[in-house]
Amino acid sequence: MMNEADSLTEIFRGGLPHCLLIVFSLLLTCSPVMPSEFEVISMSKYDLNGQHYGSRVASISLEARSLYSWNTSRHCVLTRLTDLSIHDFDKLRQGAGGLILMLPANILNLDPETKELITILEQSMLTHTAAVPIYFAPYNKDLEKIIDDITYTTTDSPGQNQTALAQLVVTVSANRYHINVGGGSIAANKNSKIPIIHGELIPNQLALKPTESVADGQKLPVILITANLKTFGIYNDYPVNADAAVLLVLMELFSKLHYTSSMAPKYRLRFLLSDAGVLLNFQGSKKWLEVDDNALQNVEFMLCLDTISESLSYTTENALYMHVSKPPKDKTSISNFFKLLKSSAEKYSNGLAVEGVHKKINLADTKLAWEHERFSIKRYPSFTLSSVKSPRSPIRTTIFKNDESRLVEHTLNTTRIIAEALASFMYKVDPTSSIFEGQLAIKEENILPYFGVKSILHNNDVKDAFEKYLNNVKIIYDKPDARDPEFMFYNENEVKLNVYRVKPAIFDLFLTFVIGAYLLAVFLAIQYFPRFYDEVSELTKEDPAGQSNGHSSERVRMKSH
Repeated sequence: MMNEADSLTEIFRGGLPHCLLIVFSLLLTCSPVMPSEFEVISMSKYDLNGQHYGSRVASISLEARSLYSWNTSRHCVLTRLTDLSIHDFDKLRQGAGGLILMLPANILNLDPETKELITILEQSMLTHTAAVPIYFAPYNKDLEKIIDDITYTTTDSPGQNQTALAQLVVTVSANRYHINVGGGSIAANKNSKIPIIHGELIPNQLALKPTESVADGQKLPVILITANLKTFGIYNDYPVNADAAVLLVLMELFSKLHYTSSMAPKYRLRFLLSDAGVLLNFQGSKKWLEVDDNALQNVEFMLCLDTISESLSYTTENALYMHVSKPPKDKTSISNFFKLLKSSAEKYSNGLAVEGVHKKINLADTKLAWEHERFSIKRYPSFTLSSVKSPRSPIRTTIFKNDESRLVEHTLNTTRIIAEALASFMYKVDPTSSIFEGQLAIKEENILPYFGVKSILHNNDVKDAFEKYLNNVKIIYDKPDARDPEFMFYNENEVKLNVYRVKPAIFDLFLTFVIGAYLLAVFLAIQYFPRFYDEVSELTKEDPAGQSNGHSSERVRMKSH
């Protein structure tokens, strides 16, 4: 028995405790960490007139915190887009270490007030510079659980009614998350450019009078129709481009109408489409005026399309506004077209009101409110047709959209109104008569192919349409100046969001205490095991005299038998 005890003591006095300690530490250090990976989209980054928009920082490697618990630049805020306010964003873009916003699962399920708040937040984010990296994550159930866990851990902190032990247990057992986004470096795209495409409808020679020639047709007054493609919003995605769809449908319709031998047009139609809208201060129109200004010698008016259909509507307002820089005088071309537009709306729409809005050009402002102001500065008669009344409406820059069927229906209705009014003006026909009926009727088949247009250069869809229906089609590019660029885009890298589950710092302290207690217990056991063994042996040892008496009594009983 003593030999076995000595052997056990030697084992504990040897290197076993040290081996156990090393193995235990290695297991803690090398235990596999299972990160959760999510798709994220970086916030749009661009420069305009020397002003930076978006963020110039990409990488994140910080502790994740909720919207309600962050307090330092060492925290990355992970929250829902619907929970963020403009006030929160103003604080986060300057003080936090990063911001990751999860998009709604379905924007259509949100109430009108929430939709409005989202569009206002979008507008604020697009007009400010952020000092922190900002990413958007598509809706994901696992990411939502992490957000809920972070929010629960921080908002439902140990209460005052809990005991100190309960508070300690909750604090130690709480989970933390570490966020990592390897965005790399952000560099300006030296090949940044804005494409602008334009073409014109030249009257068919058969539609001209016998005494007229094609050269005479070139002298006809010009009506210019312009629109801009939305190529990005708060992140690089392609929203519904209803304005471009209306322009392309008008181009198709009037191409068919323009070349009939029965109708001689009184005007030439020109079409202009660019990839630069309100966010880029209508740079496309500016470049085109610099290139083709001399060709515009006889302009009747310029019609600009801007947010002709609200992509994300949260009001019941149903109106079409004509925005002008100064009220048109009576019997002028713009005044006459406005009257035709109202008559057309009364006939073909269901309660659509046509109203005029006058706003003077603020020459002190570096950013223009409407595209027609580009032409008004050059003293061309121009106006903008829009479904929004205020140039500050956040609907103009939103990347979200309603149900597409509703958008198509509204766009069809608006296109019919504009087309009928424009045809009545150009061909001097009675506004009560219907021109676009039968084979010229505007249908969904005319609109839908153009709703998905992403860019002028994307798959050459726009170029093919222009060349099919127009003459003298040209594409020009606005490129930033190398020394003093008016605009600049930035290269975007595909990145992933990795979320790691970690324990708080107090857990390390608690673990250190547990390991220390364990080592102390092992040390005491080894140090005092011989004494403990001797004590136990003394208690269990039998008395020798008692053992001798017992054996004698047993022998006496055996003899008696």
